[in-house]
Amino acid sequence: MKRFTDLPATIAIFPLPGVLMLPRARLPLHIFEPRYLAMLDDALKTETRLIGMVQPNRAPGRDDKALQRIGCAGRITQLSETEDGRYMITLTGISRFRVSQEVEGFTPYRRCEVTWNGFEKDLASSEQDPGFDRDAFLGLLDRYFSAQELAADWQTLREADDELLINSLSMLLDFDHEEKQALLEAPSLSTRRETLVTLIEYALRGGSSGEAGVMQ
Repeated sequence: MKRFTDLPATIAIFPLPGVLMLPRARLPLHIFEPRYLAMLDDALKTETRLIGMVQPNRAPGRDDKALQRIGCAGRITQLSETEDGRYMITLTGISRFRVSQEVEGFTPYRRCEVTWNGFEKDLASSEQDPGFDRDAFLGLLDRYFSAQELAADWQTLREADDELLINSLSMLLDFDHEEKQALLEAPSLSTRRETLVTLIEYALRGGSSGEAGVMQ
């Protein structure tokens, strides 16, 4: 899928609060609810094998079923089945999308019409961050990990390319759903890194770090 014309106009939606997926990154998920097992089975029958990850919109006054306007679609790239019929899958991020409208139908899971316009860079092989100061960033990250009492594989962090490092941390660190949405909607890798730095600095000043980020 190298062109937007290859992407479908309607996709299955998996609404999970606090879960972030980004283009070219990998997200492991444990699928066990019957409606999402049906979603998985149907997605595997399509050529694209796409599932759209999108957060519920919890803004005041919103209906319980309201969704954020922007999500990210991932392709099923790994799958294993447990003895009791559950699945462990990995989604690889393909592109962000905007929700146009929800599609009414007979599936037990939700589907939406989406548009991919405005996210052309998501289909590229990678994205660069020319202004990235890795030493300063890792110093800040060390302070954050110490404050949160987290362990890290520093060798891997030092050797990871810019995009993998920034996007993986955006997905894995313990931010709330609104903060995760801000990271998703960042228009460039540089903007995402700046947003990530701001969130880490806020947490170090005593701000709330919110809910767990990834369902594994």
